[in-house]
This record gives sequence, structure tokens and C-alpha cells, in this order.
Amino acid sequence: MPAAVPPLLPLSTWWWCLVLLQLPQALTQPQLDPNPEKASPAGQAFPYLSLDGSPLNHLLLDPRSGHLYVGAVNHLYHLSPDLQVLSSSQTGPKLDSPECLPPIVPKDCPTARVTPNTNKILLLEEGVDAVGSEVGARSLIVCGTLFQGICDKRSLGNVSEVLYQTSNPVDTQYVAANDPRVSTVGVILNQKGVGLMLVGRGYTSKGPSDIPPITTRRLSPSSSPSRQAFSQDEELGKLVVGSYSEYNNNFISAFNHSDHVYFLFSRRDMWNRKEYRTYVSRLCAGDRSFYSYVEVPLECSGGYNLAQGASPAEHQGRPVLFVAMAAGQASTPTATGRSALCVYGMSELDASLQRAQELCYTEGGRGRTGQEEAYIEYEVSSKCLRLPKDSLKEYPCGGEHTPSPIASAVPLSATPSLTRETQLTAVTTATEAGHTIALLGDKKGWLHKVFLEPDTTGTLYQSVLVDQDRPVNADLLLDQSGQNVYVLTDGKVSKVAVSQCEQQPDCQSCLSVRDPYCGWCVLEGRCTRRLECSREGQANHWLWSYQPANQPADQPADQPADQPANQPADQPANQPANQCVTVQSLKPAIQSREEATQVSLTVAQLPTLTEEESLSCSFGTLPPQPAIVKGTTITCQSPLPELLPPSPPGSDHVSLRVSVMFRDVAISSSDIIFYDCRAVGRLNTTSPCMACVGSVWPCSWCVLGGLCTHTNNSCPRQHTIHNSLEEQLEPRGPESCPCVWALQSSPLVPMGFLSPLTLLGRNLDMFQGEEQYVCVVVVEGEELKLNATLEKDPENMTYTFTCSAHEFQYPVNHLEYSAPIYLQRGSHHIDSAPNLRLQLYDCSVGQSDCSQCRAVPSDYGCVWCGGESPGCAYHLSCTSSPGPEDACPPPHIIQIQPVSGPVEGGVLVTIHGSNLGMHYQDIQGGVTVAGVSCLPQPHGYLISTRIVCELQPSKQETEGPVIVTVGDSEPGQSLQTFTYQDPQLTGIVPDKGPVSGGTSLTVQGTRLLTGQRKDLTAYVGQQPCYIVEEVNGTHLVCRTSPSNQTAELTVRVLFGKAERSVPGQVFHYMEDPVITAASPAESFYEGGRSIKVSGRNLDVVQQPMISVRLEHMAENILVMRRRRYARLLAKNHLLVFNSTVSKKQERCRVVSSFEMTCVTPSVTHDSKVLGVWFELDNVKVSFESVAGKTFSYYPNPELLALNRDDPDTPYRFKPGGVIAVEGKDLTRAMTRDEVVARLGDQECEVKTLDSTHLYCEPPEKQPDSLGSNQLPSLRVVMGKLNVDLGTVQYDTEGLSPVPLAAQVGLAVGAAVVVLVVLVIILMYRRRSKQALRDYKKVLVQLETLEINVGDQCRKEFTDLMTEMMDLSSDVGGPGIPLLDYKTYAERVFFPGQRGAPLSQNLDLPESRRRTVEQGLGQLNNLLNNRLFLIRFIHTLEAQQNFSQRDRGYVASLLTMALHDKLEYFTDVMKTLLGDLVQQYVTKNPKLMLRRTETVVEKMLTNWMSICLYSFLKEVAGEPLYMLYRAIKYQVDKGPVDAVTGKAKRTLNDSHLLREDIDYCSVTLTVMVKSGVEVQPCPVKVLDTDTITQVKDKILDQIYKGAPFSQRPAADSLDLEWRSGQAGHLTLSDDDVTAIVQGRWKKLNTLQHYKVPDGATVALIPRSAAVVGIHQVYQTGEKTPMLEGEGEEGLRLWHLVKSNEEPEIPKHRKSSMRERERAKAIPEIYLTRLLSMKGTLQKFVDDVFVAILNTKRPPPIAVRFFFDFLDDMAEKHGIDDPETVHIWKTNSLPLRFWVNILKNPQFVFDVQVTDSVDAVLSVIAQTFIDSCTTSEHKVGRDSPVNKLLYAREIPRYKQLVERYYSDIHSAASGCYQEMNSTLTELSGSFGSDMNSLVALLELYKYINKYYDQIIASLEEDAAGQKMQLAYRLQQVAALVENKVTDL
Repeated sequence: MPAAVPPLLPLSTWWWCLVLLQLPQALTQPQLDPNPEKASPAGQAFPYLSLDGSPLNHLLLDPRSGHLYVGAVNHLYHLSPDLQVLSSSQTGPKLDSPECLPPIVPKDCPTARVTPNTNKILLLEEGVDAVGSEVGARSLIVCGTLFQGICDKRSLGNVSEVLYQTSNPVDTQYVAANDPRVSTVGVILNQKGVGLMLVGRGYTSKGPSDIPPITTRRLSPSSSPSRQAFSQDEELGKLVVGSYSEYNNNFISAFNHSDHVYFLFSRRDMWNRKEYRTYVSRLCAGDRSFYSYVEVPLECSGGYNLAQGASPAEHQGRPVLFVAMAAGQASTPTATGRSALCVYGMSELDASLQRAQELCYTEGGRGRTGQEEAYIEYEVSSKCLRLPKDSLKEYPCGGEHTPSPIASAVPLSATPSLTRETQLTAVTTATEAGHTIALLGDKKGWLHKVFLEPDTTGTLYQSVLVDQDRPVNADLLLDQSGQNVYVLTDGKVSKVAVSQCEQQPDCQSCLSVRDPYCGWCVLEGRCTRRLECSREGQANHWLWSYQPANQPADQPADQPADQPANQPADQPANQPANQCVTVQSLKPAIQSREEATQVSLTVAQLPTLTEEESLSCSFGTLPPQPAIVKGTTITCQSPLPELLPPSPPGSDHVSLRVSVMFRDVAISSSDIIFYDCRAVGRLNTTSPCMACVGSVWPCSWCVLGGLCTHTNNSCPRQHTIHNSLEEQLEPRGPESCPCVWALQSSPLVPMGFLSPLTLLGRNLDMFQGEEQYVCVVVVEGEELKLNATLEKDPENMTYTFTCSAHEFQYPVNHLEYSAPIYLQRGSHHIDSAPNLRLQLYDCSVGQSDCSQCRAVPSDYGCVWCGGESPGCAYHLSCTSSPGPEDACPPPHIIQIQPVSGPVEGGVLVTIHGSNLGMHYQDIQGGVTVAGVSCLPQPHGYLISTRIVCELQPSKQETEGPVIVTVGDSEPGQSLQTFTYQDPQLTGIVPDKGPVSGGTSLTVQGTRLLTGQRKDLTAYVGQQPCYIVEEVNGTHLVCRTSPSNQTAELTVRVLFGKAERSVPGQVFHYMEDPVITAASPAESFYEGGRSIKVSGRNLDVVQQPMISVRLEHMAENILVMRRRRYARLLAKNHLLVFNSTVSKKQERCRVVSSFEMTCVTPSVTHDSKVLGVWFELDNVKVSFESVAGKTFSYYPNPELLALNRDDPDTPYRFKPGGVIAVEGKDLTRAMTRDEVVARLGDQECEVKTLDSTHLYCEPPEKQPDSLGSNQLPSLRVVMGKLNVDLGTVQYDTEGLSPVPLAAQVGLAVGAAVVVLVVLVIILMYRRRSKQALRDYKKVLVQLETLEINVGDQCRKEFTDLMTEMMDLSSDVGGPGIPLLDYKTYAERVFFPGQRGAPLSQNLDLPESRRRTVEQGLGQLNNLLNNRLFLIRFIHTLEAQQNFSQRDRGYVASLLTMALHDKLEYFTDVMKTLLGDLVQQYVTKNPKLMLRRTETVVEKMLTNWMSICLYSFLKEVAGEPLYMLYRAIKYQVDKGPVDAVTGKAKRTLNDSHLLREDIDYCSVTLTVMVKSGVEVQPCPVKVLDTDTITQVKDKILDQIYKGAPFSQRPAADSLDLEWRSGQAGHLTLSDDDVTAIVQGRWKKLNTLQHYKVPDGATVALIPRSAAVVGIHQVYQTGEKTPMLEGEGEEGLRLWHLVKSNEEPEIPKHRKSSMRERERAKAIPEIYLTRLLSMKGTLQKFVDDVFVAILNTKRPPPIAVRFFFDFLDDMAEKHGIDDPETVHIWKTNSLPLRFWVNILKNPQFVFDVQVTDSVDAVLSVIAQTFIDSCTTSEHKVGRDSPVNKLLYAREIPRYKQLVERYYSDIHSAASGCYQEMNSTLTELSGSFGSDMNSLVALLELYKYINKYYDQIIASLEEDAAGQKMQLAYRLQQVAALVENKVTDL
């Protein structure tokens, strides 16, 4: 902008904002790096364009049109080459969630949020035909993070025009990473006319997690076969990975080179050191199967291991790869600032990749030394082989038989070309005249230009600031011309010129920039690129700007050593390069402007010219003069004097540029000076003669003419004084000039008095004649002329001039004024000495009192004049007697500071006043303060007005005035009183703080305000404590400074030099507080949410704070644009707006050393939170560094009024219920425990809080109101948010009274009924007396029954409510004891079998082992043949004696054998299932998969178990375990019969303990040995529990949460009851004390032993000698009482006798009627089932929802298999939806989930008792009923178990139907994803399978049915071709030496 603009900016800011709305681009003045090695020319400007969508993600250049495309967050832009916006499109934000699959339905995706769309891929698709030639159908490919990374195609001419977009994407169309932080790269190639895109992407933890790191995508849809665009189909390649999360590649770049595609990425080295490294991988461009995949690590010496950007290019004619590398932070993928540019040759890279391929193909991966140099990466089942040596030649791109993917263990190394301390982020290269220039972008927004030597050594020659502190994007692109580079940063696109050659105006500036692009084109006179100079190949015609440091001056980088720069090969190099054509000498270099002469120039490096061409000379702007050239000498004529330009004002010469011209171009220049002697004299008015002859020019002075001339003969007939340079001539020099050289009289001249002046002169004899002399005095620019008389002394040759007396008068502000004086002879000015001046003065100015007046030097003659108006005056003007010289008024003191000081003195006291002495010596010893001498300080003394003195010690506290005595005058005394004080320190608060300092320390004491504030300094030990507040008499607050160690230090305060310490108390420097955790990480705008902070040493800080830094966002677009413009101007240093950043803080409360709570500050909704941190004095900890995530603020939750329709009407509430409050986003930043609800003056207990509702339970009685309203109002407090929701009124009225008419009617009706009854009774009285007695008996029975039922129901209901409240807190406990995969698989594959093959080893003699293993290996190969395997299975199933158990066993063995090839296993299973469908279609298709009758059905069970193991671990495991724990907890709380297994608390009516058992809870104190200590542990049991049950409950408590297999068995322990010191009794279920009644023996219980509540027991190991022998120890005895022999026929019982009538309690055996009633009552105990059901309902719901939840993507195996069943139904024309529903139910819920529900021991390491199993069976049956399609009808005769869940089953059915329909409606095409999952599962769990044992077990079946299998194989034609029977015979021969027909 013009220089005149900045002053106008403040007045026109608003106008500029409007102008900027119309400007798409602006020019920015870049900053230059201050580093001298990177000097950049000033004045460089470049256009840029600011865009919305920060950060901008990708930049793409269309090579045809030069147009640019920018991918940003939520935006897409199309720009012209000059950065004009041609079109744009908004791509987001949209409703999405990375956890949900598109399309997004809010109700099905609770995590859906409005999500920004980050651009991940931006590529250009060239239209191609089948041959590969371009046909013009071009498009832009755009992929973002939304909707799992789908892509679309857009028009290149208008990016808002979408050419292709899928509305319902399938899982194969998920391309880019759905996380903005995860990298994605792509490269486009053409294979046989098909456009493909290879995509590399990192691992994302949310969403589909099975997308391979590298995939191939088709760019266009196809109809045959049907394929969609961007899909990853089965026939397209992918990089198969065993573990996606382990191989989380961070992709940097992808590019084509030759016939290959390369990917550059970094990741952890999983093979060797587990460190992060950078890799390059390569694929053949036509390899769709990825057989040719190979990768090699890149190494850049110096520890640079993480690539940040890359660019393939050429250097010195060979292809190379430039990589910007950074050093990683420790063993993390985080890059540090330390970075480097590394260069790798593509030929070396290819050689390294090929060597890895060759070694893995032919040498098993081993190098010559035997070390492993190549291996198989990505945890796949392939391995390096030893194929024929020519395999790589035969199969350069691999094949089905070659191993892949291959990785090299030997890195490709390089030495850094350039290193930096700022992280490099981007690199691109350019080639200029054979030189390579690298352009590097860094994290701070700089663009660096680097020159590359032939050996790839780099030299940084220039840096340009593009965008301050904004990282340069990796997409750094050169334009079509190669003259500009497009730089992409966070918010703008900049077009930066690669060089500024044309901006360099001359040769010197051109060469000084040292830019490899530039050189000086001599004859054209401009700085150009080499090819722009027409004669660049001739010597000295183009001079290169850049000269490498390690290269000779005459040798450029692009020429051989024997050929000099810029010279033909046949011309010797005799001139150094890199120098301009220079004028080495100019004669004459100076000359008088009054004459013209010949000028000769000697020029070096003169370019050669043709004979027809000539040169000329140019002087300034004058016309050129012809030049004569002789060798290197050029001769020209200087210009005529009249043509020369005048000298500049104030100058005595003019300098002209003399240039050697070729046509109109200046080849070389120098300066010639034309001096003007006349100007020399004119410019010095006081001494022109001395100036002339003392000049640097050869000038002389004509005395009489007063003329300065350049020649000695210019003064005819006159005295001439020669220049001092003329050493041979006299007179010469300034000493010979006539001049006035001194004042004979005094230079001091008082104002207002006649004063004579006398001047002295010399050399005046040169003047002839008698002319009048005049003295001239210059006063404030006016000349005062005084006549002068001359007195000459011929002897001494002195001249004395006496000027006439004059009375000087002028207004002055100071004491004196210096006035120049000189002598004039006629009109001739005689030189004066430079310091010749008069000092005019006025005594009355500036001397306000006597002391100041007398302080004036005596030469001035000033006196203090008394009288009526005393003052300072010249002594001759004082009319009154001045008095004695030393008599002045006494001192007058106006003010003293400070007014107090310590008794030790040492502080400075400042005294202000007047007449305080004329000199410092006057007041020495004359100052006392409160009677104590005070020593004046010279540096602080001001004459008469100020004294600064140092206070001296006082013996005691005292006070008094300040007295100043000056000489013999009377002393002056102050009105203020000064006090000597003795300050005391009494204590400090706090007494500790962190070593980092910052603690606000309050020092307590008395008289602390002693001296001035500046006199006070505080120290903690030797560390200063900075006083931060105003000090009062009792408190001083200072802030501690950091200490280098913990210490206990004394606190000191210095009052001047007086020191005081705090007695008996020290300050403790403690270790800094450390924060380790902080949660939660969310709050709402209103703040007030409690943040729990954990750490250590937190109590060290007294005032911890939580701080929030905010930026207030502008609310209108004009302000935003104004700020944007302000940033632009700030960069140009024109205008800076005030920052809008502010900080808010809240005090934290320290709970303990390890915990504190902070309350979040409130923020406004229009603020942007920039950061949240904790301030612990000087220790500042960011929230993100502690919690691992940023702190988020959300909008305030909304709470709706109770009566929204009529807020003034009270809300009616019925006591006993809850109040429901509706709202929005209630749980986004709040939990139930944090919410407080108050109704009036009492609390309304919050029971439940979810996103939209709050439920609180108010008091039973209506609380009192807190306000003026009679009714209480409900207030909800969330942090600082306090919302009044309206008043509440309790409904206290009962039921409305029955109307009087109704009462009368009822009474009449009742009377009629009674009358009728009485009549009937009277009529039949005689005949029915017996009936009446029976009737009364029945009434009594019914009444008794009703009372009993009511009592029982109330009791059960009370139990239920108690249980519901207890369960949530007790269930859960420690971690979930999940089984490892091997154990899980063993229990599922081989249920109930001991010694399953999974845990066996191959039991073979060593002599046979190798042969048998070889045979089993061949059998494994046979099983991998699909035809053999299917024939084998069908043959076995056709055998009569091949039982159902055998089928399941063989299926599990096959699963084990093929576990490492699950894709193949799945394919075979699908084939067998297809055969099974074919069988059932002809029969009844609904019966298929109903039972496990075939091998394939068991294979399906095993397959589901494998695929759903991860789902069990991550999703369903926790709710399933919680259900098991809840059941066990509930069952154990009530009595359980140890013999029958019946329980009081159960869901199974057949296992219900129907009797009312009297029991009570007992708490035992169990002594548990922990190491050497014995600790008590309370355990709750029942007094009706048997001893074994008690032991089990004790073990459950002691080993709570531990796997069941790791705890001791109850049978191995005895329970010992301990009472006192010696009382030990071993308890047992059955001993001699057992009660025997008839043929029944009752098991012993705690009740039997009368063990009291609180008894002490212990579990002791049972002795091996007495295991099984029941024993009892009597008190004090050690000899056991052995149990007597049990009588034969005795039956054991516990609570009830099995198969017998229930025993009737003694108190009920009164009559037969009671016995009958007891038989009827057990049915009443069915209410216990309801109690148990209600208690477990939540846990059952959680399990069902976890299994059938559609809000998260269902397991891929379920989607895959359901799709397969749908395909089968469609293939066979089954359109009955019920049939397909049954198939799905039989395959998943009944085959897998019911099995898991009934057998949690398959998943967890737990024990399932009969009573728990009975409950699980009911829940499993409920799940089965929920999955059926038939209507669930129940009646009074239905089983109780079905009645229990009659109401829930319809709801569960809806869950199942929605689950099935959602999977069906979701887009199919998950086969690729399924295959990836299977590959991962194969690699993860395949090693757990004991395949050799499985193969041996399978062989036993082959051996058993050998003949039948051989026959079946020989019958099949395809089997004959493959020689399957022969291969099986080979197996038999090896495994068991079977004699065959071989």
C-alpha cells in the first residue's frame, strides 16, 4: 500500500472492511527470517486468498488448465491460477457419528451429532478408454470423514456439481478414515481401461475397524458384474492384515513411478525394536492381488525417523525421492521440532525392495550371513520360501505361490541433506538450468529454499514467512511455469514466487541474493533466469547469482571440473565468477565543475562484443558520449560545465554516475565527483576562508575578492591563500586566513547595563585601504551592529577592535544566552573563531531564593537584594544594601518522606523546602531527624530545594521534627513529625508452598509500614519474596520466588538496612503439586460443575485456581471482517486491534494432599474456549495434559416448567409418587449425583436423570415455602444453574364422598339382600342346620386363608423392595473373569469332555514322530482341498454307525485343523449349508438347523463362537456376567436345600422351595491369613446353611472376583469355629451329632451347632490322612470324635424331605384342619417367583438389549450369515418370511446365544450351581420364546415359567424383529469386510489350536471308514484328476505304515 495510507487507516477502517468484501485476494509483505544464513530480499510480496474451512486439508493442481482445487473442513473450492474463486461447495457439517453406519437415523444412533466434514482425499481422475488413452471425461474425486469416509465425484468446472454420489453406501464403499486425525492418501491408475484408486488409510477405533490399510477401489460403477463406484470388491486387491490396531500405518504420500505404485508411511516396527519408523512400500501397478507387495524401512542418520512430507523428483538426471523427516519423541509417533531433508535414490530404493523379494522367494528370507533380512509382515500366515533362483525374474510381480506381504529387515539409509530445529512439514522440488532446488515448508509457516549439490548436500539460501505460526500443508505445488509455488496453510492459499530475479534492479543486488534461479544478464542489464538471457552461453554475458560454498569460484555445479562457469569450453578461465562487471579505476575521480577533461575507466570482466557493436559513456542523466575501447580501458569526454547539474543545497559538490553503456543498458558504473569551490566559501558564513583552504577539494582563497576558487591563478594581483593540501605553496592552510580569533573583554554581559566589547584579530595586514570595521552580534536571529575602532600593534602584529558599548535587552527563560559575534570590514565578512560568543545573562531568572542566588558563580555578580521585594539581581542594580554575603533566611522545610523509620536507621529521608544551602557542604552535619543526625547524600542534593539523607540508628523508639541548619543561620524545623519505630514480625500464613514459587505469603506483625514502600524487601531464606499489595501496619503480602530445592527457610523483611525475622516459624518449600487425573471433562456455559482433581502434594497450595482462557467471538459479519483486516494490517505493522482474549478463574477447594475439587468458571455462549488449566501458584497444568482430552463447554441444559401450558397454576402432586421434570441435554455435562432439587425448604431426592427427564421424590408432607408464596416451589440446581420450575401443591384430599342418594340406595339394597337371606334361612332352617354348620366352617377356612395370603404377600413385597435397593450396590464387584480364547474354544467345541484335543499333546514315540507329522502335514493339505473335504464329510455322514456325537466331534476337529484358514473354512461351510438347504427345500424348510444333526450344523455353531468371541468380550460379556452375579447373589440370600437344590429365591417353579422356612442372617468373622498377618473378614451366611454351603459363601467372599479355577475347593478345607484361646471346633455336614429321625438323617447346619452371630471361624486345610472322615473337636481337646458307621437305608435331608409331604411345624400340628390348610398354602409361595423376577428384571433386560441392540453395528459375522440365508432363500424361491426368520433364529439365538445364556461357564471362569442353572434355564427359555414367530398365548393352565414373562415377551419379540429387519435393510456387500475379519481371526487365534492332535484324531475316523472314503474319492471324476485317493493312501502309509496299493 502507498506510504500515505497508514495515517488515514484509523479514520476509514469501516470503509476498508466494505472494500475487502469485494477483494478475493490481497498482497502481504512477508517477514524475513532474521537468521543471517537465510537472508531474504526485502520487498517481496505475494498474493494470497483466505478461505473458510480451517484447517485447509488438501490442494490439487489441474495441469491442463492450471486451476486449483482446495479441500477444507466443510468446504470445497475451485480457484483460478491467480487465486480467484471460480466455484465452491459446502460439504458439511452434517448429522453423523463415527460409531454408526450410514444412512444416519437419529433414533437409531444416539451418538449422532452435527459433525464437520474434513477433506481426506482430493484427486483428479483422467478419463481413459480401454486402451488407456485420454478421452476427456475428467472429474474431481473428493472423500471426507463423514459417513465412514465415502467419496463422490464432482465437475472440474463447477465443484458444486456432483457427478456421482451414493445415497445408500455399502460397507465396501467406505474409503477414507472417519477421524480427522487419521491419515488417508490415494493414487489413481489405469488398468486395462478401468480406472482404479489405491487408498492408504490409518486405523480408526470407531466405526468399521476391519478396513485394510491399503485397498483398491474402482472409480466407476459396472453392470457386469454389478459393482458400485469406490467399492472394494473381492476381485480387487487389498493388504491383508492380522491385527489392524497393531499395524496403524500413518500414511504420508502415495505416488506412481515407472510401473509401480509406492506408499510412504510410518508406524511402529512390530518385527524388531517396536520403535516408530518410516517405510516405503511398493506394488506392481497391474497387481490386483497384492502378490508383489514389499516394503523397506527408511533410515535417515541422526535419529530422524518420522516422515512428514515427500516428493518424487529428479536430481542430476536420476529419479530420487525427497522426504522431510522429523525425529520422534521417545518411542511415540509424535514428531519433535528436530527435522531433516533426506534424499533416497529410486534405483537404490527399488534395488532394496527387489533384494527383499528375492531373499523371501528363494532364500527363506536369509542373507549371506544367515541373518534374517526379509520376512512376512502384518501377522499373516504366509512365510518366506526357497523357490527356484529365477523366481523373481519369472514372477517379478509375484504369484499365487509366492509369499507376501514381504518386508525388508535391512533399512535403506541416507544422510540428511539439511537439518532444521523447526519441524519440516512439506517438500517439493524444482529444476533450474540443471540445478535442483528443494522448497520446504515448516510448522511455523516459513517456506525455505534449499540448493542441492550433486552429492545431495543442501544449502539453505532463503526463507520467506508465508503464514505466521501456521503449519505449511504437505501439498506444496509448483505452477505450470515453474515460477511460483502454491503454499497451503491452515486458513489460506498463497502464491509465492520461487525467485525474485526481476525485482533486483542492478547487478550487485542480483548477485547478492545468491539465488540459484537468478543471474545478471550483462548486455540486457537485468536480473534474469539463465534461459531468459539471449547470450547466456558466452563469457561474461550471464553472471550466476548463486555460488555453492564448497565449489571453486570459477566452477558452477552444473559444469564439469575442466570447464569454467559462463565461458565456452575453448576459452581459459582467467576471471573469477560471481562478480559484476566493475570499474576498477576511474581517472580523474574528482574534478572541478568549471572545466571539462578526458575520463579513463578500467573495466574488469568486460563482455565480448562484435565488430559492429560499440560502447558509450553516460554521466548521470546527460546524453551518452562515444567511448574509445582499448583492451579493458575505456576513454570518454567529461560533460561541459554548463551541462552539469547544480550541487545539492548545503553541499559543495555533485556526484554523477558515470556508466559504460551498451545501447541503452548500463554495463558497469562508477561515481565521479564535480566539486564547486565557490560553494565551499558560501556554505561557511563565519569562517569562509578557513573552510576554503581547509577543504578536501584543491581550493584556494582570494583575500581581497573574498573568493574561493579551484585554480591558483584565479586571483590576479591579489593575495592568495593556498589549500592545505598544496604542501609546496605558501601561504597555505586555515592558519594563514585573516580572522578574529578571541574576545579580549569578558564574555559575560549582564542584561540592562552598558558593556564594552573588545575583539582580537590576526593576518589583517593583507587588507589595503582604510575601511570601517563593524562588530556584529547575532541575538535570536537579529544582527546588532556596533561600530568598532582598531588599535594595531606592529611589533606583535596584533589587532585590537573595541566595539561601542551597548545595553542588551531581551526576554529570557534561563539565566544566560549564548550570542555569536563577528567582525565585518565594509561588506566583507572577516572569519571568526568557531567558539567566539557572548554570554548574555539575567540574575533574576531561575534564582527563587537567597541560597540559589548566592549559589550563582561570583563572576556573574549576582546578589540577593533585600527590601520590600527581595530577589536575586545584578549587584549594580541593587538599590538596597545586599547584606553580608553569607546571610540568607533560615531554611524552610515543606515536606519530609517518609515519616517513619526503623531504630537501626539505614533508610533514606527526603527533605523538600527552600534555602536549604548553596552547596552540599553547607548542610553537611546540619540535618537531624527526631534528634538523631542524618547523613546527607551528595547524589540527592539539589541546591536550596532538596536534601536526601541517610537515617542513623536511634537508641530507642522516639519521635520528633526534622531540623536543618545551614552554616550559622537559624535552623529550620519541619511541621511534620518523624517517628523512629521498631517493627516486629509475628507470623506467616501460609507456612508452606511449592518450590516453583508463586505462593501469596502474608507476613503478620506490628508497625510494618516503617519507611517508604520502596524501602521494604522480603526474603524467604535467600530467595526474594516480591511484595504485591499495599502494606499496612499489620500485614505485608508478598509472592514467593522459585527455589531450586525443598527446604525450611526463615522469612525476613528488610526495612532499609534493618532486618527482622519471623521468630519460631519457618516457611517450608515443598515439592511441587502434581496432578495425575481430573474429571469430568465437560461443563455447561453457566459453570459451577465440580471437577474432581487427583494428584499429590495438592495441599501445598493455599489458593489453587482453575482458569479458562476465552476468545469472545464477534456477533456480526462486519466486525469479523474488520478483525480479519486488522490481522492483515498487523502483519504489515500498520494497525493492531486490541486482543479479545480474556481469562476467567474459580478458586479450588483442597480436600486432602491427594484430592481437590474445582468449580468450573462460567463462560458466555459467544465465547470460544481456548484452554483450561489449573494454577497452583507458579505451577500451571493444562487440563488436556492430565485428562488426555480437551475440556469441553456445552450449552446449558434446558429444564421445562412443571406446568408449561399455565406456569402460574401450581403443579398437583399426589404423595407417594415422584415428580417428573422434562428437559433437554440434561446429562451431556451432568450426572445424577451432582443435581440438587429442592421443594420449598426441603430436598426433593433425585432418583433418576437421563437426557430428557429428571425424576425426584419429594417429602411425604408438603414442605414450607421459602418465599412469599404460600406454596413451595421446585428449584433444580445444576452447578451455578438455578432454575425455578414452578410451585407444587399436594393433593391431600381423600376419595370424593359417596353421594347421599347412593348411600341411601346402598343401604336399601343391603337391607333387601339381608331380608332375602333371612327369609331363605328361616324357610330352610329346619331342613338345613347341618348345611349351615358346614357353611360357617368354610367361611372360617376362607377367612384364615385370606389372612395368611395377605401376610405372605406383604412380607414378600417388603423383601422385594429391600432386595431392589441392595442389589445395584452389591452386584458387580471386581473385574470380569473372562476365559482365554483357548479355554473358551475348548468348552464350546467339546462341551462336557475331559481331555479334549485342545489340551492334549501329540503322544507318539520319537522314532515315529517325524514320519507321522509329515503324514499329518499332507493330510492338512488334503483338507485344504475343497473337493476332498466335502467328499470326506458326506461319506462320513452316509455311514450308519456315524453317530450324532461323532458328527459334532468331527466338526470340532475340522474347526481346529482349519482355524488358521477361516476364510476357507467359511467357504466350505457355505457350500455344505447350500447342500443342506437343498435337502430341506424338498421336505419342510422350517425344520432346517433346528437341531445339530449334521457336521455342518456343528461347524456353524463353532464358526459363530469364533466370530462372536470379540463381541462377547467387548459388548455382551459384562451384562451377562452381571446377570450371573445377580442371580447367584439373590439365590444365596435365601435358603437353598443342599439335597434337592430347591431355593426360596428362584424363577423356576419346579425348583421353588415352597415351605416357609424360618431362618435368619448370621455374620461370621472369618480369620483370613494374608502373608504373615491374619486379618478378620466379615461374611454373611444363613443359620440354615449347611457347613459346605457356609464354606462356599466364605470362599465366594474371600476370592471375590477371582477366577473359580484359582481358588481352593471347599472339600479340601475344614471349617473351624474358634471360641476363646483354646476352643476350636471343626464343623461338618455329617458327624455323630447329626439328628436322625426314622430313616431320615438331617445335614448339620449352623443352627444345629448353635453358632451365634459374630462368631469367629477359620478355613483350615484338611489333613490328607483324614480327608473324608468327619470329625469334631470338643472344646479344649485335640482328639476328634470319629463319626459312627451310618446305618444302612438312612436318607439325608436338609430343609425338606424329598418326595414326602412337607413337614408341618410343631405349632401347627394342632388339628387336621391345620394340616389341610398347610397343603393349600404352598401355591401362595409362587409370589416368590415374581419377587425374584422383579429383582432380576433390569439385568435380564440389559443382556437382551446387548445381544439385540441395533444402535451399534451388529457383528459382521451376523450380518454376513443373515445375508447368506437371505441369498439362499432368494435362490430357492422361498418367499415366506417366517421360514427365513426361523432359519436366522435357529442359526444365531438358539445355536449360540441360548447355549451361552444357559452355560456362562463357557465364557467365564465361574461355577454354576443347580439352583443358578435353574434360573438361567427360565431366562434362556424366555429368550427362545422371544425369537419365535408364533403368537405367545398364555392361560390359566400355562406353565408358571411362561406366565412369569408373559408381559415382557412381546417387547422382546419386537427387539428380535427389529434386529432382523435392520440387518436385512442394511446394505449388503459385507463379504470383503468379513474376509478381512476372518483373516485377522486366523492370525490372532490360529496359534492356540493344537492342529496336529486334531489331524491325528481326524485320521482315526479316516482309518475307521478308510475303504468307504477311498471308494468315494475314486468315484468322483474331478477327484481322480487330482489323485485324491492316491494322496490319501500316501497319508495312511506315513501315519500308520498302512500297506496300500502304491
